[in-house]
Order: sequence, then structure tokens, then C-alpha cells
Amino acid sequence: MFSSELDTAAQELILRCMAQGKKIVVAESCTGGLLSGLLTSIAGSSKVLERGFVTYSNEAKVELLGVDPDLILAHGAVSANVAAAMAQGALHHSHADIGLAITGIAGPGGGTADKPVGLVYFGIATRNAPVGVQKHRFGEVGRAQVREAAITTALQILAAL
Repeated sequence: MFSSELDTAAQELILRCMAQGKKIVVAESCTGGLLSGLLTSIAGSSKVLERGFVTYSNEAKVELLGVDPDLILAHGAVSANVAAAMAQGALHHSHADIGLAITGIAGPGGGTADKPVGLVYFGIATRNAPVGVQKHRFGEVGRAQVREAAITTALQILAAL
């Protein structure tokens, strides 16, 4: 289902987290659960992936993660602020040690001059540490390619923690 490179990266992440006794929670928007799907394709992932939230709509971000609706109104769902709030909310609503959120514009439509297709924000939250955000522009490479690039980047971010 996933490329051998993604499978290998996911397996390495699962093994590293198992060895460190760390659990992960993910909150996905533009990837629609692909990261959770990739992680759960690895045997033993239940010891690492504590839970996943697919919060594609703004309402889901608010209801499931506790994202302030005013934050979405002020900055848009695809923003550093919302990515950070999603990661914090996922961590708060779980028993995980690490929260990762993904929100972006996969395309082919929906982009603007300020927020073009291929723009993806990643929120990273850990217990007792400030929330981090990364911004990536993958370009108008196609919906599937943006989503794949996003899960690849998410694995890289998690591997670096």
C-alpha cells in the first residue's frame, strides 16, 4: 500500500519509540488518516500509536481537539497557529508523549496567493515543552504527491525527536 521507503521509515520510528517507551498521537487534516494508516501497517504499532484524530473539517478541529474557533477565523485552518493548537489538543486528549498535527492544502484547488496548493503546516507538541511548528511548501505537484510528501515529512519530524 505504501512505498518501501515509507514502510521502512515507519518501522524504524515504531522500533525507536518502543525502545524509548514513547507514545504518539496524530491529528490529521489534509492527510486524512494516511499517517495513522501507515503507522498501523507496522506490527507492534499499538505500543506506540496511542490514537489518531482525522479532523478534516473545522468543526472536527474544534470539537475533537479543542481548537478555538476564533483562531480558525483569524488565521484559517491552514496556519501555524492552528497546527500548534491541533498538536496541543491531540496531546491533551490522549495519553501520548508526542503530538503531531498536519494541516495543509493538498489541491488541486483551494490555494490562494498567500496559501498556495502544497502548503502544509506541522505542529509538534510534547509534554512540558513549547509547541513547535514547521511550514513546508511542496508545490503544485498533485494531491497524492502533496499528501505523500506530508507523511514523509511527518515521519522525519517524529524521527528527529
